[in-house]
Amino acid sequence: MTHHPTLRHQLQAKDITVAPGIFDAFGATLVEQAGFHSTYLSGASVAYTRFGRPDIGLVGMSEVADTLSIISERTDLRIVVDADTGFGNALNVMRTVRVFESSGAAGIQLEDQTLPKRCGHLAGKTLVSAAEMVGKIKAALDARQNEETVIIARTDGIAVEGFDAALDRAEDYLEAGADMLFVEAPQSLQQMQTIVQRFGDRVPLMANMVEGGKTPQKSALELNELGYSLVIFPGGMVRAIAKTMQAYLSSLKTHGSNMPFKDNMLDFDGLNAVLGTDDMLANGARYDAVNFEDEG
Repeated sequence: MTHHPTLRHQLQAKDITVAPGIFDAFGATLVEQAGFHSTYLSGASVAYTRFGRPDIGLVGMSEVADTLSIISERTDLRIVVDADTGFGNALNVMRTVRVFESSGAAGIQLEDQTLPKRCGHLAGKTLVSAAEMVGKIKAALDARQNEETVIIARTDGIAVEGFDAALDRAEDYLEAGADMLFVEAPQSLQQMQTIVQRFGDRVPLMANMVEGGKTPQKSALELNELGYSLVIFPGGMVRAIAKTMQAYLSSLKTHGSNMPFKDNMLDFDGLNAVLGTDDMLANGARYDAVNFEDEG
């Protein structure tokens, strides 16, 4: 593995941190091989791929923790984890933070929706009070064992209470001690600029790019120039995979063979190169019994 800078160190850098969204260790491996230092474990993408369901609060804490643990064992990426609402009240938040931290989280994102939550770019969301969310943030800060762990406070207030109310919520969350703010789903460039003008000099800010979502699509360079410190692309990989799988299955149905699609696939050796199979087998061979038969 390659040792990557801590998430806090990345957020202090001049250039924005780009975190592709993942949902399993295979995707995390590809992200790391592509040269990224951080990634975002998306609860939505876990729901899409593991359950074949939308992001409407069906994923549980233990399911995210299991996925996180496997990814942490496979890569050295700094992982920002979507912790939804903390999966309950402040006591649930404390357990979630401890479990996610021990499973390898570098950043933990908490949001102010009620249960069951839903995707930040879907309609029909409802919120807990700002005071309840402040209590959750303080519980998260008290629960974390490593000061390097970044606690990210997300508000979905724009869609529910309006833009000004969302900024007021973000102000409360910053005063509560959040390490990063995520004002979800701004609906114009002007709103994005206002968020940065109000908070950018005081705390790192996170942006979420969702193709077809509420927020104008901006590149990492453009977001960096605006003043954001972290941008996530939570569902990009699963949407790319879904389209590729549809094309592959259509081809297989039509031709009864993979050959017409082979230029769009890795072959057997190519896949094993991604997985590092030869290196793993060579490492395992060091412990074969034949190497120790003369000992003792």
